[in-house]
Amino acid sequence: MRIHHLNCISSCPLGGRLMDGRSPSVLQRGELACHCLLLETASELVLVDTGFGLQDVRHPRTRLSAFFLSLLSPRLLEEMTAIRQIQRLGFQPRDVRHIVLTHLDFDHAGGLDDFPGARVHLLRQEHADALAQRTWLDRQRYRPQQWSRRQLWHTYDGGRGEDWFGFGRVRALDGLPPEVLMIPLPGHTHGHAGIAIHGGTGWLLQAGDAYFHHREMEPEPWCTPGLRLYQTLMEKDRRSRLDNQARLRRLAQGGEVEVFCAHDPHEFERLAGRALDRAAGA
Repeated sequence: MRIHHLNCISSCPLGGRLMDGRSPSVLQRGELACHCLLLETASELVLVDTGFGLQDVRHPRTRLSAFFLSLLSPRLLEEMTAIRQIQRLGFQPRDVRHIVLTHLDFDHAGGLDDFPGARVHLLRQEHADALAQRTWLDRQRYRPQQWSRRQLWHTYDGGRGEDWFGFGRVRALDGLPPEVLMIPLPGHTHGHAGIAIHGGTGWLLQAGDAYFHHREMEPEPWCTPGLRLYQTLMEKDRRSRLDNQARLRRLAQGGEVEVFCAHDPHEFERLAGRALDRAAGA
């Protein structure tokens, strides 16, 4: 299985260095990745998260909340959407037959409509919470405008499968090879998951928003003040979030699994071997 690392539109949050830890100043906006994966299996393509989509780029004010547009100011470039990067790699959108989601936040699921024939896989709790929209923040983070087609969505109960490195996992995902696993990691949302992939040389775990800064995986964890605040703002279950961070830290330090999150620019550039603003295939 070949794995492509895609940055599907950077977010540029207020606070600069206080957020990303590497911008020159706190007075300018920072830059965070939107780290998605494109998997080439023997017969089809699988996308892990979609990032922002074409319609988000073209109609941001109707698709995305004013609150998050102001706070994060995503760099809405069409060339950085998953569909355009996939085409640049020589594939067609119809080649993407499956999309596996960590969760349904607007910056992870905005490209669903760009792949209308793909089967979408997510945890049942995430699906239920996204539809319920119980709070003001839910209505900002979950954007039904991004989900025009739900006929091919497949949902799963969390933790009903075999053990994977001490984590419970979902049983086999419909139509996907056994090298792709969904690992429930609640906390950021109740139905949040990580996606594990065996690429031939070892396991990768895309941990979504289970953490935000690469130094949170160090023996003495550290995070920028801005991202600590943002994680607290967005969390649904603080105890579960912190517990899963500790478990991921132990997993990362064990060396058997390459653990990375969705938004850390350092991790993206190390794994992709290119800068955030450079599209795959460019």
